[in-house]
Amino acid sequence: MRIKTTTDRIIAKIYMRLPFLVEIWARTHRFITNSETPWTPIRKELGQAKVALVTTAGIHLRSDPPYDMQDKEGDPTFRQIPSRTPAQDLMITHNYYDHSDADKDIGVVFPLERLRELEFEGMIGKVASRHFSFMGHILGRHIETLVRHTGPEVAGMLRKDGVDAVFLTPA
Repeated sequence: MRIKTTTDRIIAKIYMRLPFLVEIWARTHRFITNSETPWTPIRKELGQAKVALVTTAGIHLRSDPPYDMQDKEGDPTFRQIPSRTPAQDLMITHNYYDHSDADKDIGVVFPLERLRELEFEGMIGKVASRHFSFMGHILGRHIETLVRHTGPEVAGMLRKDGVDAVFLTPA
């Protein structure tokens, strides 16, 4: 496990330092395009809207189980993050990107403090009571799980919470 983790982190750092390698990888990678999800315009002014964060940065509470880094196809599960969670109670489990800056300031990929500031300033109506995190590296058989099960489950929870808008933060 340690060798795989080290290898994944080295590859992520190489991609960060040599962006042309990412372009080569992107030309050969098979991306999934979703053309079925309709655009839904916001029905409220942002100053009245309840807003949540959803990230693919692999963030979770330190007390939560980490994402599965052993499965080469990723981990299609999600983690809930209560709105009042202090930044020091969060961590990242994700080997497929260089998150060294996010480890220093989680707000780089999960700007919960900035969202609270927007609420205080009246730019948004209210910060949702909970937010959600996924691991962004999902391949093979897990894509179906994400699209048919965990994604809709999170969407249902956001709907139940009365969330009007979601900021998606990729990593």
